[in-house]
Amino acid sequence: MKSCYLFLAVVCSLLVIASAGNFYQDCDITWGDGRAKILNNGQLLTLSLDKTSGSGFRTKNEYLFGKIDMQIKLVPGNSAGTVTTYYLSSEGPTHDEIDFEFLGYLSGDLTLSTPMCSLRAKATGRCSSSSGLTPPWTSTPIPSSGILDIFMVDGTPIRDFKNLESRGIAFPKNQPMRIYSSLWNADDWATRGGAVKTDWSNAPFVASYRNFNADACVPASGASKCASNAASNNGGWWNQEVDSTTQERMKWVQQNYMIYNYCTDLKRFPQGLPPECSIA
Repeated sequence: MKSCYLFLAVVCSLLVIASAGNFYQDCDITWGDGRAKILNNGQLLTLSLDKTSGSGFRTKNEYLFGKIDMQIKLVPGNSAGTVTTYYLSSEGPTHDEIDFEFLGYLSGDLTLSTPMCSLRAKATGRCSSSSGLTPPWTSTPIPSSGILDIFMVDGTPIRDFKNLESRGIAFPKNQPMRIYSSLWNADDWATRGGAVKTDWSNAPFVASYRNFNADACVPASGASKCASNAASNNGGWWNQEVDSTTQERMKWVQQNYMIYNYCTDLKRFPQGLPPECSIA
């Protein structure tokens, strides 16, 4: 975990473009006042955090469906108090969002939080989160054919998120989203509820990114959907299903590594758990 890159992927159901990554072409540095850098002729991007500021970037394109690959090397050593995020988000007050948040750690322990939000309908909008101590594999969401989202960690499934729109519950599948990533200080809550603070003698903290690849649907300007012929290919990742082996692997991870499940948090939801928690 401290020295290797982590494979992150986002997979959905439609295919339009394929582009091998060059960070100069694919991404914009959005903040950090020089702390984010693109290096090696566009093949490497680094984010840096010091006591003054963190940094971040986002993709130039918005994606509706597709397969997005990224390798991330998280902050090595003692990263307590820091948060490295990698997430998809649309824009506006009713945005959709699918997050991976890597919370800083001591002694090799890493907490991964996976919040999701679909806020486009006030009455049915929802946010959820599920966190766990993870072994040395890590990755990002794989929404499958608009039916459910599966969160993958280097090919290992850790969570599913079903499409329950037929039950009146919002699901993030209609709003194009950019990929965002950031490195910032959150020692008021990130590590053991804020009990462990950032040790600035270890600064600057650095996270590294490489091998970005988008095999994805980029909607036309102002459009909420991709071309109808986008999924004309047969087979491949856009037709993958959650089989019994995948379900068993996900169950194993949740039984052995999950430390928080919002669907069991009665203190957070004293008036009753979110409706999806009671739907199989």
